[in-house]
Amino acid sequence: MSSKTSFNTAKVPRLNPFIPQAVVSGNLIFVSGMAGMNPETGKLISDNYEEQAWQAFRNLQTITEEAGSSLDKIVKTTVFMVSGADPDFSIINKVYSHFFPDNPPARSAPQVMPFPGNILISVECIAVI
Repeated sequence: MSSKTSFNTAKVPRLNPFIPQAVVSGNLIFVSGMAGMNPETGKLISDNYEEQAWQAFRNLQTITEEAGSSLDKIVKTTVFMVSGADPDFSIINKVYSHFFPDNPPARSAPQVMPFPGNILISVECIAVI
């Protein structure tokens, strides 16, 4: 059985001090849900869904790279969106295609009840190192 190691980087704000930003096990990185938190202020980038989406993916990119992987090694994402924030998926598809222009990872995008603190999107992933 492979061991697991918690991973955190100071380059992205932590949403919860009890939950690691990622866990590394074997050659896989499991990134916890990332919101659109501004790395400089530690607060949401804005109350706008699209701006939060862009920042959430930038945070995901930073964590995967800091943990020894990259966006092109992500094999699966789950995008939790507050119900009604992007009813036709046009915004998330635009953001997703920017970060994954070729050979995108598998994606699930469940609509959820509101998150606390005006968070409108949370993105998690599994990546290969």
